[in-house]
This record gives sequence, C-alpha cells and structure tokens, in this order.
Amino acid sequence: MDLNRVIKLLEETDKADLEEKQLKAVKILVQNYQNGFPLRDLVQIFKILNLCAGKIGHQPHFIESAYSILKLCGLPFLKKKVSDEITYAEDTANSIALLGDLMKVPSSELRIQICKCIVDFYHAEPPKKHIPGYQQASSSYKIQMAEVGGLAKTMVQSLTLLDNQLVEKLWVLKALQHLSTSEVNCTLMMQAQAASSICAHLNDPDPSGQLLFRSSEILWNLLEKSPKEEIIRQLSNLECLLALKEIFKHLFMRGFSHYDRQLRNDILVITTIIAQNPEAPMIECGFTRDLILFATFNEVKSQNPLVKGLKLSNSYEDFELKKLLFNIIVILCKDLPTVQLLIDGKVVLALFTYVKKPEKHKIIEWSAAQYEELQLHAIATLSSVAPLLIEEYMLCQGNARILAFLEWCESEDSFFSHGNSFHGTGGRGNKFAHMRYTLRLLRAMVYLQDETVNNDLCEKRTIQQLIGIFKNTISKSNDKEEAIVLEIQSDILLILSGLCEHNIPRKEIFGTEGVDVILHVLKTDPKKFQSGLGYIVLLFSTLDSIWCCILGCYPSEDYFLEKEGIFLLLDLLALNQKKFCNLILGIMVEFCDNPKTTVHVNSWRGKKDQTAASLLIKLWRKEEKELGVKRDKHGKIIDTKKPLFTSFQEEQNIMPLPADCPTVAVMDVAENIRAKIYAVLGKLDFENLPGLSAEDFVTLCIIHRYLDFKIGEIWNEIYEEIKLEKLRPVTTDKSILEAITTASENIGKMVASLQSEMIESQARQDIQNEQRVYAKIQATHKQRDLANKSWENFLARTSNAKNLKKAKRLQEKAIESSRYNERPPNAIFHQTDIKGLNTTVPSGRVVTLESTPARLVGGPLADTDIALKKLPIRGGALQRVKAVKIIDEPKKNVLT
Repeated sequence: MDLNRVIKLLEETDKADLEEKQLKAVKILVQNYQNGFPLRDLVQIFKILNLCAGKIGHQPHFIESAYSILKLCGLPFLKKKVSDEITYAEDTANSIALLGDLMKVPSSELRIQICKCIVDFYHAEPPKKHIPGYQQASSSYKIQMAEVGGLAKTMVQSLTLLDNQLVEKLWVLKALQHLSTSEVNCTLMMQAQAASSICAHLNDPDPSGQLLFRSSEILWNLLEKSPKEEIIRQLSNLECLLALKEIFKHLFMRGFSHYDRQLRNDILVITTIIAQNPEAPMIECGFTRDLILFATFNEVKSQNPLVKGLKLSNSYEDFELKKLLFNIIVILCKDLPTVQLLIDGKVVLALFTYVKKPEKHKIIEWSAAQYEELQLHAIATLSSVAPLLIEEYMLCQGNARILAFLEWCESEDSFFSHGNSFHGTGGRGNKFAHMRYTLRLLRAMVYLQDETVNNDLCEKRTIQQLIGIFKNTISKSNDKEEAIVLEIQSDILLILSGLCEHNIPRKEIFGTEGVDVILHVLKTDPKKFQSGLGYIVLLFSTLDSIWCCILGCYPSEDYFLEKEGIFLLLDLLALNQKKFCNLILGIMVEFCDNPKTTVHVNSWRGKKDQTAASLLIKLWRKEEKELGVKRDKHGKIIDTKKPLFTSFQEEQNIMPLPADCPTVAVMDVAENIRAKIYAVLGKLDFENLPGLSAEDFVTLCIIHRYLDFKIGEIWNEIYEEIKLEKLRPVTTDKSILEAITTASENIGKMVASLQSEMIESQARQDIQNEQRVYAKIQATHKQRDLANKSWENFLARTSNAKNLKKAKRLQEKAIESSRYNERPPNAIFHQTDIKGLNTTVPSGRVVTLESTPARLVGGPLADTDIALKKLPIRGGALQRVKAVKIIDEPKKNVLT
C-alpha cells in the first residue's frame, strides 16, 4: 500500500468531501495491515496515526480511525529480514514513544486504547495468519524499544491530565505497573517524580480498590529497581506521608479480608523504608504517634477511639503486622524527638510484657511458635528503645525482670523452642536464643554507664549470676550450638567488664571464680581462632575482661599469676596475631606494675626455648619492618638523626598545628606497639634479660633508648614548625633547641657505635667458634688415622709370623726397660709373664671371658640351671631335654 499517498491525503485541508476520503483511506490501511505492521512501515504508519489524532479535536470521526490503528499496534511487529530489528531500532523506539505523547489527546476512548496497547507489549498474541515473506519480531522487542524511547516517562507525566478521570487513571496505572518491571523504566519514572505523584493520590476515591493495589505495586517496583535513596527522598514529604497514614489507618481498622491485610502490611513496609530517612516528617504528620499506638494497644490498654474494640487475630498477616510494628519502632526511635512519643505510648512497659517465662495453661491469642518469635522480637526491640528511656526502664523494674528471665533461661524447666525465626536461629529445642537477646539487652543498658542502673544490677548479685551462667554454658554446649554459645559467653564477659570497670569493690566480687572463667577461655586451642565461629570475638571480650575486672585488684591479680595466666597471655602473644598483640601488650604493661609479674614473665618459655624478652624484641623487629623503619641487615641504625622514623612519617611533611592537636610523632606512639614493648622491657629491667641472641642485643640498644629518641623527634618537630612559621626564637631558646637536637643525634651515634661493637664482637666470636669446630673435626680425623694405623699393624702381626716375633721382642724390650734395675735387698721377685705365649697384647693370670651367646643356652626363657641338663651326644649347641629327677642322699647326689 502506498502510505505516502495516505499521508499526503491526510495533510490536505481545502478540498470538498475530503474527510470522507481520508477516513476511507485509513480504513483501507487498517484492513491491509490486519496481521500487524512491518517494521519498515512504522514511521509512516505512526505519522498517519499522529495526523488522525490531530484531527480529533475538530473531526470526532477520526477517533475510530486512530483507535483501529492503535489496536493493531498491540499485535507483534513483523520483519522481513533478521536484521530488521537492528536496522529499524531507532525508528521503532521513536514511534513507540509517540504513544505517550498521544495521551494528551482529550479522548477517553483513545487513552484507554493506548494503555491497552502498552499492556499488550507484555502479553503479545500471535498473528491471526502467517504472511509469506514475513516473520514475527521477538516477544521482548517492543519492551526494549519502549525502554529506549522513554515511554514510561511520558506515561507518568500523563497522570497530571487525569486527576478526575478514574477509569483512565486506572488504565495508566496498569500500564505503568507493567512498565515498572524493568530497571530502565523505573529509572525513567523516577526522573518524572513518579513516586511522589503516585503516592500522593493513594487515598483517592476508588470503589474497585485497583488504584491502591496498582499504586502500591508500582512503589514496590520503584524501591527495588531504581536508586532507593532518591525514591525515599521523593516520598519523604507531608503530602505522601498523610496519604500513607490515612490509607494505613483505614486498612488497619476496617480491613478484614485477606487481601486488605496483605495490602495493609505492604503499606507499612513502604512506610518503614521511608522512616529510615531522618528528614521524613513522620512526627509532623502524626503518623509516628499512630504507629506507636497500633504497636502497643494489645499490651497496654488504651482509650483511644482508633483502637477501641480492635483486636488482632492469630492469622499470618496479623502476626506479620505485629513484627513490622516492632521493627518500625526500632527505626523511629533513632530520631530523638520520637522519645517523648515513646514515653507517652508506654512502649517500654508494653515490650516488657514479653520478658517473662511462658505461663502454662494460659490462653493467649498467638500460637506457641508465634509467641516465641514475638517474644524474641520484643526483647530485641527493647535493646534499642530501653537505653533511650532509662527512667521508664527503672520504673518498670527492668533489671529485676531481665535477671528473673535469665534465671528461667538457665533453669531446667521443660520448654521446647521452635527456633523458626531470624531471632530464633540456633535456639531450637533450648533457651539459648532467649538468653542471647536478653544478654544483648542487658549489655546495652550496662554500657550506658548509668550508675543507677549498674548499682541496681550489682545489688541484685548480677555478677555472680552471670559467672554462673557462663560456667553452665561451658558444660551444656555442643557443636551444633557452638556459635550461639560463643556469642552468649562474649556478651557475658562484656557485661562484666562494663560493671567492674573503675570499681574495685565489684572487681573483688568478680574474684577467683571470674578469674577461673577467663583462664578457661585463654586455654582455648589456638587453631579455633581461625574457625570463624566467634572465637576471636570471645578472645577480645576476654582480654577486655582482664583489663576491666582483674587489673587494679591485687588479690585477683595474684590469683591470675598463680594460675599461670601470664604464661597463657604470652602463649597468645607468641601466635604473632597482629589483631590482638596491641591489647595483650597493654595488659602486660599494667600487670608489670605488680612486683610478682617479673618472675613469671622471665620464667616463661616458648617454642625452641624462646624467652619473653626474645619474643618482645622479635615483635619489635617485625613491627619496624612493617612500618618501614630504616635498618641495615644487622638491625643497626642507619639515620642517627631520625632513628625511629617510619615510612609514613617520611612521606608526611611537617606542618604547623594548634597546640591541642597531636603531631605525627606523637600519634606514632599510639598507632603501633613499640611504646608498649619499651614499657614492658623497661619494667623487666633492660640489664638482666635472659635468652637473648646477639641480634636481640643489637635491637635492644634501640629499644633501651626509645624514649630519648622519641623526645628528640618531638623537639625536632617543634624546631621545624618554628621555621615554617618564620619565627625567630630568642638566642637562649635557640641555643637550647640546638643543644637538644645535637644531644639526640649524639645518642643515636652512641647507640649506632655500640651496635657496631656488638656486631664486631659477635663476628669475632663466630670466627672463634668456627675455629674450635674445625679443631674438633681435625682431632677427629687424626684419631681416625691413628686407629687405622693401629689396625694395619694388628693385621700385619696376625698375618706374618716375622712381624709378630718382631713386635713381641719390641714389647718385651719395652717392658724390660720400664722396670727398675736395682732391686732392694731381701726383695722377692714375682714373675708376671707367662712363658710360651705368642701374643702381643698385655696378658696376665686373670682371663676375661665374654658372655656365652644366647643361641647356645636356649634364649632368655630357657632354664638357667645348666648343671641339671644333659649334653646331647650328637654334639652341637646345648639342647633342651626333659626335666630330670634329683634324689638326695646323705653323702652325694645321684642323677637318675
């Protein structure tokens, strides 16, 4: 069909009976394309559609023509070649974008058809019959082109034209609902302020209920598929929140169907997301007060007409609603102005109604599993709310309720926990989940450092109770519950730390039982610290407890030392884990104030008989290597002016700072472990450290002078800052500054010189040791040569009679020459030689025999009374024979 002729005909305006011809031409076009529009013709067809729409204002008959073309647009587009989808992509996108512009045409019928056409993009029907030479474009092609053309944005903008036209608005919302399933479309809708424009009209009259359903679905998609922060910002205005408030109240009070309850919960989730924005006027619109009322009316009786006669069922939707209300309270309490509303709503009292053991035979509105989940959720909510409302917490006797609930958690009462929820993880069949969240609540209250709360806890013997709970968890835990037990133990230690810190009487109450608990954790297998089950957290909690519960209390310190606690700390330090080295060294510094500690530290031995001093010096070297401190291969100082400078300090330029701001040199003291190592070694006495190598002594020279070097470094910074500020100190000050910097440099040179002497001395010692080893090797070889020569002589004597006789003569001659020639008078001479012996070895009248081989006597289990055995006639080795009978006679023994 010649589409250009149709376009030319529609563009004409001054001919008679023109309208009839134009309508007839469009009708023929519609009949010709009953199976869909080819991609190559879309530009011309949409131009015809646009011309028809433009004539509707003056010629209403064109509505039917435009309607018919739009109806065909809902069919799949046709392509002649596979490449047509790419070739005509731009033309198709621009054509589909015109659908949004056509929404401006003031025709309800046309607008509804446009929306139907868009919905058909997502529910495409196959063509009525196959056209030879054409095939259907892919089902997602229209959807992609709608994204490229920005159709979603123009459809959102068209909502402003439909304020009082409910049917058309519902069709537009249906189209937007489909379009919002794409991230690209959601971004376009966000740019058109879709969230605020849709949310503001949530409460518009709609008997069908479709407006609320479709609008909430679109808001959900926008929150999920577009930048969440921007959508929240668009919804955080008074108009949107008032609409959400009214619709939520309506559904809460008058929604009884399953659908209404689901929709109510969806609205509350959207509200919860908006409430995360601190700028949202939740209080100003009165929504916060209503939400608090709805969250607590079941637990705290209220005379408010909104909740009069209202009751929640145990249906799944109402159960979810209760949890969502607890959740939004946690979010709302982050805004401090909400605190007064929480007080007025008696939120703490309402939540504490769940902090009690389940009462048997009592009828409750929730099932056992639901009540358990709400109980855990309420305790978790209290952890956020109670620290803000200390007075209300104390008025409700919060400490007493928590401790009583903990006592129930520890008891052996029959209770089967379902453990189905997020909060119940790890607590199936036991009370560990209840204990975990109760301890979190208690920890939150203790760490407020409010003396009223903490004194009340200590008066109720909380310290003793917590230590008892810790001991019980050790005996009750198993592999399945290991993670939750470790968390419970960590929280107990943190609570004890918060209670005992800076309070000696409480540390004394902690006592030896508490120290035993800490020692138990310190004895944990080091391999478990890499298991990822919370052992590292438990270790940090334990180290914090040592600091807060033991240090400063001398009886506890002595007991810790007596039980080899320092050995355990050094064993941990020897693991060389950087994450807790700093904390352990800090504890060591404090412990060294106790005079008994030094003996324990010096007595410790690690792997390969390593001493504590050697370990600390090794840690120093490792720390300096990581910090990039300049040292030579022997660990000697290279730069005597800046012996402690790290690579970071080298990179940082000195700049003038206010007097109350620490400089880089000062911050360096706190940011690494060198200062703590210096403090520990200083308290152990630098002069009498056992088990050090020459390399250790070289490093020890630097450690010994750490404080001098650091003071010189700080004075150097002061001098450089004065130069940068272009100040001229007075002559006396200048000379003092120069003297200080010179003295610091001289100390560096002195230490470097001492290190050189130590290195040279060690080198000489190494040479001497090497010479001694070589001398020992040489003596060994010489002895081996002598032994070989002696053996050769022995072989010569035994294999040659002449040599044997010659050796015998030499031996006799040597013996004779060694004798004393002049005999004393009346002396008796005893001959020691045995005549006739042909041996050259020393011989005498005493003969030494080797033991008889075991094979001759029958082995170790044979009878040793050989006298009672008969020798076998056939000869050979002794053989075992039958036992013989012995007859005793007065004069002799006769063998029979």
